Amino acid sequence: MVRALLVSTYDLGRQPFGLASPAAWLRGAGVEVACVDASRDQLLDDQIAAASLVAFYLPMHTATRLAAPLIARVRRVNPAARLCAYGLYAPLNAEWLREQGVEHVLGPEAEGDLVALLAAGGTARDARGIARLAFVRPDRDGLPPLHRYAALQMPDGSRRVVGSTDATRGCKHVCRHCPIVPVYAGQFRVVPVDVVIDDIRAQVAGGAQHISFADPDFLNGPTHARRVLDGFVAAFPGLSYDVTIKVEHLLKHRDLLPLFHDTGCLFITSAVESVDDEVLDKLRKGHTRADFVDVAALCRNAGVTLVPTFVPFTPWTTLDGYAALLEVIETLDLVEHVAPVQLAIRLLVTSRSALLELPDIRAAVGPFDAASLVYPWRHRDPRVDALQASIMALVGACGTTARGETFAAIAAQAREHAGLPPRASAPRRARAVPTVTEPWYCCAEPTPQQLGAI
Repeated sequence: MVRALLVSTYDLGRQPFGLASPAAWLRGAGVEVACVDASRDQLLDDQIAAASLVAFYLPMHTATRLAAPLIARVRRVNPAARLCAYGLYAPLNAEWLREQGVEHVLGPEAEGDLVALLAAGGTARDARGIARLAFVRPDRDGLPPLHRYAALQMPDGSRRVVGSTDATRGCKHVCRHCPIVPVYAGQFRVVPVDVVIDDIRAQVAGGAQHISFADPDFLNGPTHARRVLDGFVAAFPGLSYDVTIKVEHLLKHRDLLPLFHDTGCLFITSAVESVDDEVLDKLRKGHTRADFVDVAALCRNAGVTLVPTFVPFTPWTTLDGYAALLEVIETLDLVEHVAPVQLAIRLLVTSRSALLELPDIRAAVGPFDAASLVYPWRHRDPRVDALQASIMALVGACGTTARGETFAAIAAQAREHAGLPPRASAPRRARAVPTVTEPWYCCAEPTPQQLGAI
């Protein structure tokens, strides 16, 4: 019997779609499949020993680093097993993965190739371009139940069990710092509405009370997005959800904001990244600081919570600029909307990153570091690097401290590092918003706790 072992190391605290989707394809082809989410369960030697193929799902930087010790363990326990890696970060790190003993490196649209690998005498070519797949409903059997993953903390203190799905894959935009760009090159793929709804239905049966659409941009295909919402509302009246949408799409499709509100969208995540127009231009974000301010007002007027994410520490960050970012967040009354870790994130320059097109990035980075899987960089002003390390340590120590208190401590440190006098903040009434209980981010370094957990 051919047996496949699919392994996820980390997927932002969500039940991994990247195991459920290929599991459906493989089981449909008659392959016996075991799925292990190593962020929730131990990977056992017996599971490794029974596998003909062990495939690691690598959707993000953290997941890839966490996979390294497990790959070594698989080679030790079952040297006869074929090793495979797939997902967004697999082709980005193909050379490194092969050095670890991974035989097959596939892209994010890997379902068909995984089936081919396990066909009698089958092979699969390594990722070249993006396949066009006939998507089927993911099979989540054998994954940990949804209640073991990140939950949604509501303003009234209650919690909702969260499911997640993809209505599209890839992205038609080409932001320089985004890891999607070198792989998808501005392409995206639409998942049929009936497949999306069937996947949500299975998760609702498993206890989901809220659905997170994990698309890099829910409005990559606005017509498709409306069809998904029509089907969602018809099938699951009263079920809440959240989406991720670019600032420029929120401006362009502002007429859809009332629809999001009326159909149960609790919040919209948007990768703002910076409030410095020069930095936004370097990152090729397609919006300006003024656009962000406008979107914040549009969302507030529509009654939809905006959750901005940031990459505040870049080679172009200044101490004054960081302090200005905090002031904008406070002025827009978004303090409670921003997970504190968002204010500590340092720009990652990964293999094949489009950032390497920029002369000032090439001048700032050192040689590729196989341990951290990035091109390390140092800021020309060492005080900026010191501030980033200080903020990250502060965020790590704050734990369950209220966001407002953590923000105030961050702001005080920022002003101290910049040599600015302390600023007396006016009394502010915290306005609670829905928050995810595991607010990490794909462009952040893994924590020591994450690295030690595998």
